[in-house]
Amino acid sequence: MSVDPPRIGLIGGTGLDQPELLEARVERPMTTPWGTPSAAPVLGEMAGVPVVFVARHGLEHEWPPHRVNYRANLAALQAAGARVVVGLNAVGGIASWLGPGCLALPDQLIDYTWGRCQSLWDGPGEMRHVEFTDPMAPPVHACLCEAGRRLEVAPTPRGVYGVTQGPRLETRAEIERLARDGCDMVGMTLMPEAAIARELGLAYACIALSVNWAAGRGARGLHVEMTESMAAATAAALALLRAALPALAALPWPSRDESFT
Repeated sequence: MSVDPPRIGLIGGTGLDQPELLEARVERPMTTPWGTPSAAPVLGEMAGVPVVFVARHGLEHEWPPHRVNYRANLAALQAAGARVVVGLNAVGGIASWLGPGCLALPDQLIDYTWGRCQSLWDGPGEMRHVEFTDPMAPPVHACLCEAGRRLEVAPTPRGVYGVTQGPRLETRAEIERLARDGCDMVGMTLMPEAAIARELGLAYACIALSVNWAAGRGARGLHVEMTESMAAATAAALALLRAALPALAALPWPSRDESFT
């Protein structure tokens, strides 16, 4: 796989999975040692910054969270020139400050998933125990926080993301358990995405879009809340991303085999 000049990698999730977000789009179909990504990477520009975009769930939203090929998605972004990657992840708000339409920049996670391909190293051969104390790359997280402070409504610059298996939504009791564990939000896609990015030496951070209250936290149906809040959450996430891209592009770029922590 050829290596392009550095670009910011973007992984779009629910509501942000269309490459039309980019200007001067060029599709780059490819395969990786871990198979094909959910959708062909698309090279283009956003806010004048070169980016490469992968739709996490596919262009038709055909890949549920537990079936996404996270390894191929991240390897494809890297092959297309990405060293910094921002994941856009829809979540349900558990904490009182993360209602529908709000944004957060989680700095920690708790993984409740099972049966997913959690690592690049799942067979014989060389293995690395990457450090994961801070699962978001601090320089990338700091850029997002700084850009967020310039927005009219700043995202919360912290939070614990509880990653559940899906694709079903959680029970009321499960959300109560996550709250006791310290989770501020719940979603299905941050892991193993963040861990595999670390294994590849990619500098990864997440923008979490609250699209509904978690089960038992709101007064109405979760899908009703999602329908009503998705447009506002998406617009807020894109505004934050556009504000942050110039600073992200100015970060020192790690080498291909460097673990960016």
